[in-house]
Amino acid sequence: MNNHWFQKIWAQFWARVLVDMTHHELGWLAFPSKHISLLTTRRTSILATRVQVVAGLFAVLTPLWIVVDIFIFSNDVWPSLALARVLTTIAFVAIVLAAKHVDTMRKAYLLLAMMFAVPTLFFIFTCQYLNQVPLEGLQVGVSSGYNLLPFIMLAGLSIFPLTIMESLVFAAPILLIQFGTYVVRWPMLDWPTAAASLWLLMLITSVSMLAGISQLAFIIVLVRESMNDCLTGCFARNSGEKLLEMQYIQAHRSDTPLALAFVDLDFFKQINDQHGHDAGDCALIDATKSLRSHQRTSDILVRWGGEEFVLIMPKTNSEQAKIALERICKFGFGQRPDGTPLTASIGIAERLQDNTADWRELVAMADTRMYMAKRTGRNRIIGYQSPTAPAIAAHGQVSPVLGMIQAG
Repeated sequence: MNNHWFQKIWAQFWARVLVDMTHHELGWLAFPSKHISLLTTRRTSILATRVQVVAGLFAVLTPLWIVVDIFIFSNDVWPSLALARVLTTIAFVAIVLAAKHVDTMRKAYLLLAMMFAVPTLFFIFTCQYLNQVPLEGLQVGVSSGYNLLPFIMLAGLSIFPLTIMESLVFAAPILLIQFGTYVVRWPMLDWPTAAASLWLLMLITSVSMLAGISQLAFIIVLVRESMNDCLTGCFARNSGEKLLEMQYIQAHRSDTPLALAFVDLDFFKQINDQHGHDAGDCALIDATKSLRSHQRTSDILVRWGGEEFVLIMPKTNSEQAKIALERICKFGFGQRPDGTPLTASIGIAERLQDNTADWRELVAMADTRMYMAKRTGRNRIIGYQSPTAPAIAAHGQVSPVLGMIQAG
């Protein structure tokens, strides 16, 4: 019991600190696996853009330091450093060009890994090379500047909106390499200074991680506010269309079913006309709560417009969709202001069974069946119609031709 309350208080604390996030969204700060597609798309774009900017900056600054190396180091030392800087600059330019073609999170990860791999390799080379040549005076001071690269790279993590797990994955190689350089220099190493440096590296990593998840938190909230309907809290039509398009493409690639239900609340205009728009808004909110509380966790609810909703049901065939919607109808959609039950007319379409060409055709098919449900008596579900089934057209009965099931 105490542990439960501690977890609840801890979640509430971070929810307030990180822009009033929900308990579910807090999990997105730790791991990227549960991110919704719209958030992933937004992060992919941000990561690619920021990597491009940082790589472009280093592509300009890295070769400029060659002038300093020429003045500071002897003629048998600076050429190797200059060559390393030229190769590093070429790699940064390649990253800038590659960033233009990043359109998936996997490519963004690869681009970010390259962004950190290039200076890491440069650090390993310069560290080993300068340790093998005699240095004196100002040369020692300049060479120590090369040892600051791990600190700069770990501080650079703060630029990117990364989850805790992602930050650890990108920071771990840099920390391990820094520790490895200390092990190689074991006989001549000043361990108090090395320990202080490692502690500072871990501190910088922690701050960068906090900065990264703070950015991610703001992005999550912005995505939520831009894609949610302000009245009902479910997805707005604009974001719903993007989600449906993504789900349709994914279903097409994996050759899996994708069902869609078009839900229209019956006689809803009468509520606004007879009881006012405030009563209509309350009825919409209650209907949405009922839909969301009884839909499956994998389903996506979209307010399509007015009293119309679209329920996207991934990896679901027509029969499974019908069963799920019958369960929703059984619990109802709330009550009208006069106390009578609020009902809905529902049309179901499924990608494979209806052989639709794209997501728009899938919506149109479900919309047509929803209007068929309204014309044949309302308060019912109409799904796929069999072309060979006999018709039974009596109101309130099952019609194989229409796939009609009276709900409630």
